[in-house]
Amino acid sequence: MSDRLQQAIKKARSERERRVTGAKPRPVPTPQADVQTPRTPVQDAWDNLKPLIVDKTAVTNNRLVAHTSGELAIPFDMLRTKVLQQAKKNNWRRVALVSPHSACGKSTIAANLGYSFSRMHELRTIVMDFDLRRMGLGRVLEQSPERGMPDVLLRQAEFADVALCLDGNVAFGLNAKSGRNPSEILQSRQTGDILDEIERSYQPDIMLFDMPPLMANDDSHGFLRSVDCALLIVVAEKTPMEQIDVAERQLGELTNVMGIVLNRCRYTTGAHGYENEYY
Repeated sequence: MSDRLQQAIKKARSERERRVTGAKPRPVPTPQADVQTPRTPVQDAWDNLKPLIVDKTAVTNNRLVAHTSGELAIPFDMLRTKVLQQAKKNNWRRVALVSPHSACGKSTIAANLGYSFSRMHELRTIVMDFDLRRMGLGRVLEQSPERGMPDVLLRQAEFADVALCLDGNVAFGLNAKSGRNPSEILQSRQTGDILDEIERSYQPDIMLFDMPPLMANDDSHGFLRSVDCALLIVVAEKTPMEQIDVAERQLGELTNVMGIVLNRCRYTTGAHGYENEYY
């Protein structure tokens, strides 16, 4: 090998070693601690609620068909979507479920809507039984609380002591027994103040109120001015048109009428080829 070639190789090797020696080592990344989203008082309030546990027998016997998604839950999922669309469009939050007479299934609808809303994990929903003379919602869910919404509205209990939470984002406020003077309780200023406090503490996106029958007494009439809108629940082939007209007119004088739900109405969809019904 010629001297010139040997010198060139030696020079190249020397230059390469110089570059390696002078190179700065790459910094070793330091491990970062897991960054957790700071908890908020609202989230803590929801997390501290007692869980709602419903027996499978109650789900079957009481027609809680929206407890899981599927074909039977479709009517309630559709109703949920329509409620949300109207609420967002009109900036409504408090929605009353009202019927002209008893046995229209509004407590069953309220419970199923609660289940349907529970699958929308980004939303928080509160469902309250404001039919203080009855334990309708509690019976549907087969719950026997020691204290109920009358105790909350009389400031004898906190909502956190009464509410039962479904899937972390739906809270049910039930009745333990028939309340005394329900009409006066629902119309009192204190009830309005307590609802405002619950809204501030839990920041629900939607509040559903299972109300007394409109034509049974005056319990609903005084409170309906405190809600944003109402759904009128009627029964197919049972509720007379005259009652529907009167109830809708009375509701319209007290609050916004979001719509009418025709319950227990069988229908067949040719597109899907199955029969279903609201309850």
